[in-house]
Amino acid sequence: MASDSAHSEGAELGRYLRARRTQTSPDRVGLAVGTGLRRTPGLRREELATLAGISIDYYVRLERGKETRPSPSVLDALARALHMDDQEHQHLRELAARAARYTPEPPPAPSRVVRPHLKLLLESLRPNPAYVISRSMDMLAWNPGGLALYAGLDDWPAKHRNLARYLFLHPAARDLFTDWDRQITACVARLRATAGTAPDAPDLTGLVGELLLKSPDFAGLWERYEVTGRKPAQKTFQHPQVGPITLTSQSLQVEGTPGQRIGVYTAEPGTPDHDAMLLLDLTAPRSPGTGAARQDATRRHR
Repeated sequence: MASDSAHSEGAELGRYLRARRTQTSPDRVGLAVGTGLRRTPGLRREELATLAGISIDYYVRLERGKETRPSPSVLDALARALHMDDQEHQHLRELAARAARYTPEPPPAPSRVVRPHLKLLLESLRPNPAYVISRSMDMLAWNPGGLALYAGLDDWPAKHRNLARYLFLHPAARDLFTDWDRQITACVARLRATAGTAPDAPDLTGLVGELLLKSPDFAGLWERYEVTGRKPAQKTFQHPQVGPITLTSQSLQVEGTPGQRIGVYTAEPGTPDHDAMLLLDLTAPRSPGTGAARQDATRRHR
């Protein structure tokens, strides 16, 4: 069992290296390309091994998942050769560390329970749209604007509401985002970063399997194996209820939870975007359960 798990983790490390290798052009790393036809996109294995200062046999073993304990110096050399940024380099380290641990069993799916005080926090953030999501982007709790911002998401049952699923499978998503292509690319990169360090976790494998089957767009981006972290960013929504609205997003890790995060959107007071945000909050259906949670908290503090 442990050996099988180690092979699985090593294979994930190999897949990442291969994806980065095939997407790194020779001219980017200073290699002259001859006039002959290159059958392999990006760098050849022997080219990368030479650039990193390791043997071709050793690199082939890494890429095939048969070598699971590369040294930190080898990882650093590969990251330099592939011109990885800090996030990509860190992801490489995490994959290698996981491959070396020989985890015998995949971790269980994390709890979907959201603490009552977090639901109260979402209410207190109104009129700013806010929600709690899981590591696999399931929407676990929300305030009225947080759900209504993603037009049509409330059509789906609560347990089916997932921001990645929404982006790729909901018919309203393409119309909602003016930069839908950029949104889905960033979404897959975040999922890749998470799934790369927990490739057998059921919450992640279930979602990825569904999207690979149902969305060619997702499948193509997943194959590229790009990873990135979460950054504050502006998003523009062409919202069917309140019109165009540009908001700044921020994601915050919730301490003491299994990967849960709070997502919040803000707009500068006095701007048309803030007015649209107020209108969205006023016209959105009230989030089930938050009112009861607020009343319970009020009674406890009397």
